[in-house]
Amino acid sequence: MIGYGFMGAAHSVGWRQAPAVFSLPRPVELTVVVGRNPDAVAEAAEHWGWAESATDWRAVIARDDIDIVDIVTPGDSHAEIAIAALDAGKHVLCEKPLANTVAEAEEMLAAATRAEKRGVVAMVGFTYRRVPAVTLLRDLIAQGAVGTVQQVRAAYRQDWLVDPLQPLAWRLQKEHAGSGALGDIGAHIVDMTRFVTGQDVEAVSGTVETIVRRRPLLGSGTGLSGVAADGFGEVTVDDAALFTGRLSGGALVSFEATRFATGRKNALTLEVSGSEGALAFDLEDLNSLQFYDRTAPADRQGFTKILVTEAQHPYVAAWWPPGHTLGYEHAFVHQAFDLVSAIADGSQPHPTFAEGLAVQRVLGAVEESAATGSAWVRTGFRAHV
Repeated sequence: MIGYGFMGAAHSVGWRQAPAVFSLPRPVELTVVVGRNPDAVAEAAEHWGWAESATDWRAVIARDDIDIVDIVTPGDSHAEIAIAALDAGKHVLCEKPLANTVAEAEEMLAAATRAEKRGVVAMVGFTYRRVPAVTLLRDLIAQGAVGTVQQVRAAYRQDWLVDPLQPLAWRLQKEHAGSGALGDIGAHIVDMTRFVTGQDVEAVSGTVETIVRRRPLLGSGTGLSGVAADGFGEVTVDDAALFTGRLSGGALVSFEATRFATGRKNALTLEVSGSEGALAFDLEDLNSLQFYDRTAPADRQGFTKILVTEAQHPYVAAWWPPGHTLGYEHAFVHQAFDLVSAIADGSQPHPTFAEGLAVQRVLGAVEESAATGSAWVRTGFRAHV
């Protein structure tokens, strides 16, 4: 695993737990975690159960005892690491968004296509697909539970940047993150919309906004008093993005990605309205779905709650008895299980780098629309969902 921050912790839990919970077709060894700070990465290796740590990712990729490279670094290094790993014959799991630009994502897809001919696979870490309720939502739509999809409302709202004295971090710098809320959390709702509907986002129209444009540098203090005049840096990404989209089936989608939704901590919501019913999901209540059946008798209509904890539901049989809920970290366990299973049976795991590029094209089109004021910008790319 290359990188060891927040996502490194989540991925480590996934890799550690998957062999214990699922009957994996291949054994998994947490061999080495890589980071630039030797002391910090050594501490992370010990804490999360990696056998060793290293600071040179190129040397690690060249090792014969490494089969999978898991990339959890900031977006500015995704392309270089993923392409090198795929060309070296390593299977790759890369955190979302796939890259910082469409051009980088296209290069990564080209590398993945070359590697696929040699039996090497590449997957993007859109982990929310693997929350059992989200997978079930996808399955129910495919079974016709809502009829023809007519409208989708997708939002990802957080508030961790509302405080103007929240320090400047890499996620707020375009050269490292590519974009702000749009790429960080907007990518999730674009992918989730594609996943549950089975349709592409063909065109978008949107706007982005940077609400707080200067923030204190890390270590420069926690309040305005005592902060030197040069103790602030420029925020070069968006804080909020609002955009509409048109699906390949004709339905209209509204998207909201913001880090300024005061009081909302991790509120990812998705509602799909169709000719025969509707389905709704809320990550802050991630073990359930809301289902509306328009075909039911009038005296029985209304949204009903489906508790997604039955053994018949996706992934759940490996865990606990009905009613015993799962959490955020379990999706990373499911991700590890799916990737290892695909490698073992020679299939292509989803989401693919092509799907990652499809999301990247949507993000790029939103940025173009916001910059130019264009009413609609076409994404111009289709990928199997």
